[in-house]
Amino acid sequence: MEFSGPLAGVRVVDVTAVLMGPSATQMLADLGADVVKIEPPMGDATRKIGPGGDEKMGPIYLGLNRNKRSLVLDLKTAEAKEVLHKLVVDADVLTYNVRPAAMARLGLTYEALSAINPRLIYVGMFGFSQRGRYAPSPAFDDLIQAATAMPSAMAASIDGSPRFVPLNLVDRSVGLYAFGVISAALYARERTGKGQRVDVPMFETMVPYVLGDHLYGKKFTPERGDFGYPRLLSPSRRPFRTKDAYVCCVIYQDHHWKAFLEILGMEEMYKTDPRLVNITTRTQHADALNEFVEKHLAQKSTAEWRELLKVADIPVFPVHTFESLLEDAHLRDIGFFRDEEIPSFGSIRETAVPSEWYGTIPKGYRPPPRLGQHSTEILRELGYDEAAIARMLARGVTSEGPSAQAGGPAEPQRVDRQPV
Repeated sequence: MEFSGPLAGVRVVDVTAVLMGPSATQMLADLGADVVKIEPPMGDATRKIGPGGDEKMGPIYLGLNRNKRSLVLDLKTAEAKEVLHKLVVDADVLTYNVRPAAMARLGLTYEALSAINPRLIYVGMFGFSQRGRYAPSPAFDDLIQAATAMPSAMAASIDGSPRFVPLNLVDRSVGLYAFGVISAALYARERTGKGQRVDVPMFETMVPYVLGDHLYGKKFTPERGDFGYPRLLSPSRRPFRTKDAYVCCVIYQDHHWKAFLEILGMEEMYKTDPRLVNITTRTQHADALNEFVEKHLAQKSTAEWRELLKVADIPVFPVHTFESLLEDAHLRDIGFFRDEEIPSFGSIRETAVPSEWYGTIPKGYRPPPRLGQHSTEILRELGYDEAAIARMLARGVTSEGPSAQAGGPAEPQRVDRQPV
């Protein structure tokens, strides 16, 4: 199957699992990179989560691993490490998201692998910088949320009880940052001809993510106030109830307030109310002004407000549920959701690549792979003959998935619709 896109021709050896690393490598794969997902014999743990988990094809796994090839390797064996070394010879990137000490125990350090391929970009995603006291500590999304004060911010803005953001926000954010780092490292190598090691620690990535908003008065030395951006921490910063539903209505800039007060027939208030003088005073009085907006939005329907605020160029959007998001008219316009068939498994709902390219257009689609689906295919590419592959299968060094077996269905090929 041929793929195209800005990263076509880039090979990524993906030794990541669960969520953070696979999210980064899926972004690379979506843009044309050949991502070889290295899995242990039991597979990525997310395969077993949720519906389909009994077939090792759960929804979390399915959402993070399209456009990749699965190669099972038991890296505790010398033969599997030899296979990985062969992969590294011609690879552009190797990614991992275990602690560096675990890679060292496997003999897969940057020093060892760059000796095989000096152009290799070796990217680790893990909990903490290896230069500080937290270096050996394990980390998960919830732990890094706690470490970066996210539950405390939630407590301040809701009811005083610390709680986690109900998303894998850290894993996905760090994965996105790692995607950018990998792309930058590829660009640097084009200029220098040399690979390098790059560490992407979760804690240090998320500290500026949080404090970018909430360092606030403490940004200055000497300080000019307390922590916390008041507008974001306001308990009244929430979707507003209308007569029949909830909306997000962002009355933020000067012209927004002027237009909103005109709609209410209260134009003079903009000139007379000291809270409305500028964005600084409005931020200081965020609670009271949010309550003012909420009181007036409750007097009309969502449809009425959407029309009135649209004319006034005030940002407004109904609050989707998960169900209504799937039926969003705009997403339907652009064909964002589609059904895709996975051989020997069934149909899944797939999402589009969100970036839209007008030059190096990403084309091609490979469904999330069954465990070991491409093991024999990749081993053949590396020069192993059928007898050697059979021996590795028999010893449990590798395993193969359904479509790799004799008579298995071929992968479907598909060309994504893209703007031209």
